[in-house]
Amino acid sequence: MLEAPIAVTAARAFFDQLNRDYIAVHKRKEDLFWATYMATSDDHEAFGRAETDYKAFISDPATLAATRGHLAAIEAAPPGADRDALAHGLRGWLALFEANIVDNDEGRRLMAELIEAERVLFARRKDFAPTHVNDSGETEAATLTMLSTNLSTNPDEARRRGSFEALQSVERWVLDNGFLEIVRLRNRLARALGFPDYFEMKLRKNERMTPRQLFDILDDFVARTEAAQRRGHDALIAAHGPDALEPWNLRFHSAGDVTRRLDPYMPFGPALRRWVRSFRRLGIQYRGATMRLDLLQRPGKYQNGFCHGPLPSWFDERGRWHAGEINFTAEAKPDQVGSGARAMMTLFHEGGHAAHFANVTQNSPCFSQEFAPTSMAYAETQSMFCDSLLGDADWLKRYARTVDDAPMPDELIRDRIAATQPMRAFDERAIAVVPYFEAALYAMPDDDLTPEAVLALARATERRVQGVDHAPRPILAIPHLLNQESAASYQGYLLAHMAVYQTRAFFLRRDGYLTDNPAIGPALAEHYWGPGNSIDHDATLRRLTGEGFSARYLAEACDWTVEQAWASARDTLAAAERRGVRDDEGLPLDAHVRVVDGDEVLADNGDGSAAAEQAMFERFEQWVAARYAAPATAAQ
Repeated sequence: MLEAPIAVTAARAFFDQLNRDYIAVHKRKEDLFWATYMATSDDHEAFGRAETDYKAFISDPATLAATRGHLAAIEAAPPGADRDALAHGLRGWLALFEANIVDNDEGRRLMAELIEAERVLFARRKDFAPTHVNDSGETEAATLTMLSTNLSTNPDEARRRGSFEALQSVERWVLDNGFLEIVRLRNRLARALGFPDYFEMKLRKNERMTPRQLFDILDDFVARTEAAQRRGHDALIAAHGPDALEPWNLRFHSAGDVTRRLDPYMPFGPALRRWVRSFRRLGIQYRGATMRLDLLQRPGKYQNGFCHGPLPSWFDERGRWHAGEINFTAEAKPDQVGSGARAMMTLFHEGGHAAHFANVTQNSPCFSQEFAPTSMAYAETQSMFCDSLLGDADWLKRYARTVDDAPMPDELIRDRIAATQPMRAFDERAIAVVPYFEAALYAMPDDDLTPEAVLALARATERRVQGVDHAPRPILAIPHLLNQESAASYQGYLLAHMAVYQTRAFFLRRDGYLTDNPAIGPALAEHYWGPGNSIDHDATLRRLTGEGFSARYLAEACDWTVEQAWASARDTLAAAERRGVRDDEGLPLDAHVRVVDGDEVLADNGDGSAAAEQAMFERFEQWVAARYAAPATAAQ
């Protein structure tokens, strides 16, 4: 065995090289991922090769063995700050390799085959463009976001039905173009690695949970919210008749009219300005990160928002800070009703992800990346906490304003609650339906995986969990199911939402308010973001809130009546009025922000000064106004 000083020197050299090699292979893969998913490049083969190289790096048995060896040598060395830091970093790499290991030739062959099959499916999907009739009566090719928005807001039932049928056509296209073969390949890969199926493999690797543990939580949540969901459905039928639960009517009757009335207070152009100002006043900062935001729909662009970080944040062996490079995207159509609200949701959600990954302050990039062993539930807690603020009455009163600076009236805030609160349980269970479906899908024998059988499974799962014959968002039209990084991981959103309401309850107990609370950003940075994946999700919750994971806060929020929710909102508005309006802008974001449309840079914040930031807002709003005939400026 190597003597302690020699062992430490060898381990240090190995660790430092590992960090550098990872950055190179990760950035190459992420740059090509962004270019192909943003439709600025058709080089899918290069992306496939980079993805294969990345997978090979994080699943290499020889590197795993070397990591174990160096860690054992380090742990045998005398304690000290340097030795302890090195051991911490090597444990991070050990967790990453163990979460992604493919330790046999059959597994490696299947992984390569799976990457190629997904590449082909994605390349084909870019050329499939369903159509619908929009709010203006025009037939147009529509993205998933456009279909969902039209389904929720178009006052014409026939046009809403057309959007739903287009979503159904996406399901059929997916089933007819290779998805089921991908499911078979995923299961074969899981079995080659010692797991019964792909769903269990992903759950154990990503969330460190067994299926029984997960479904104990989900079954309990479904039971707790059953009565609330039934009340919501009964109320819709009483108000709008038996057709209210048809998939093209449900979202419109529950919130469509209110969504249209909210639209003047949530214009698209000022969304960027409102996001930055709200985050600044929350004390959220990005530690020098560079962020690229691509917010607008384009032909061929990936049809779902996401946040990826080509350069993870970390401190190197010399203590130098490496700021993150982070991309996030949306599929907005600014001249469509509801686009401003969706833009705000994307900016807060993906901006929350970006804040998380920009603030991981560990000694290796392995702690600040979105893949296993990073729990999806942990990662989504950060983004969903931020976007949860958008429904708060005091946030709406402060930031939801017309271009003439008229605030949202209390009556509309109440009407929004009256429209959305009865559907809270249904909305959360719309997340739960996906893991129930995927668990059953991956448990199906290969010979039973036919389009008809899978569609029947989808509809049966929707009936059981959501209480309707057809859900407004068909399961197989959800893009997460198509990509192996997000497939069999959707339960993370619901687990995260549970943690979000636990986090909100803590801040409300401690500080009494959320909107513009400058203590929130520093607290999240210290307790949730800084450790990265060096600790598990439950441990981060305990660091901040003092209690382990609990689903009860979300279940209680779903069970509130409209009257209870409005009474809470009134209290929030009264407390905000007593506090008064914060006129300061808060701390700078400490980020270089570039807003792009493909390869075109629309606006950026230059040196990060207040003047440069203001110029960014104005350039973006003017560009939107010129392109979409939308209002160019807003006071907030």
